Amino acid sequence: MLNKNVINFIGCEAEYEEADIVIFGVPFDSTTSYRPGTRFGSQAIRNESYGLETYSPYQDKDLTDYKIFDSGDLELAIGDTESVLNEIANRTKTILEDNKLPFMLGGEHLVTLGAVREAVKKYPDLHIVHFDAHADLREDYLGVKLSHACVLRRCWELLGDDRIYQFGIRSGDREEFKWAKQGHVRMQKYDFSGLSEVVEKLYGKPVYFTIDLDVLDPSIFPGTGTPEAGGVGFPDLLQAVNWVAESLNIVGCDVNELSPSCDLSGVSTAVACKVVRELLLALQK
Repeated sequence: MLNKNVINFIGCEAEYEEADIVIFGVPFDSTTSYRPGTRFGSQAIRNESYGLETYSPYQDKDLTDYKIFDSGDLELAIGDTESVLNEIANRTKTILEDNKLPFMLGGEHLVTLGAVREAVKKYPDLHIVHFDAHADLREDYLGVKLSHACVLRRCWELLGDDRIYQFGIRSGDREEFKWAKQGHVRMQKYDFSGLSEVVEKLYGKPVYFTIDLDVLDPSIFPGTGTPEAGGVGFPDLLQAVNWVAESLNIVGCDVNELSPSCDLSGVSTAVACKVVRELLLALQK
């Protein structure tokens, strides 16, 4: 049993035993390569969620009608990356063993690896749907293999070819794009074209859904460590998130890369809160 957090994401006040979705935060940004601050993302999302309503007019659903538990942030040994990944894996394992869905709030994108390491043990046929500006497919970044720039490459090592589907990608080095074209992953550059075909292909299969919020254009979402011009708009992201979450067998998910200190207006945090709310509701079949 996990203890309820003092400050929960709005409307997520169920007890652990009765919940079907369990939120946990990972305040980690030790491999961030440009602007730090994502370690504060998960708590900022909770705090600012009270600027939202629990009701979504997009889906005609309300968070108070569902059983969602917020366990708060993990307590991490900042500076020890492998230890952090192990903590994430252990929390994910607990949630999965209790037949609940782990919903992780980052933190930088490397945190996804910890959850995927555990999810693939329970679901050997696991697939990943990945929304992001960056390919994150480097073999290493400045000699470091456990980096946010390498997270999907490390996930590929666990899953293998044709199991990772990327959308919105518009940044990476030449070798990442060449490696993707060799058939290791399916990459859709710039937008969500082809998402319907992927949803149809993955229907019924176990899917881990990871959303790097910098998939959004920085004119909408400047509060991130590595902003990249040319991103998608919020309505397009919302439609894509709802489509994936409602249609597929999502067994775990995360929303990451909010760096609230990079946008003191608070707009980016408000956007992140709304993405989290809509994803939580879309997961309620």
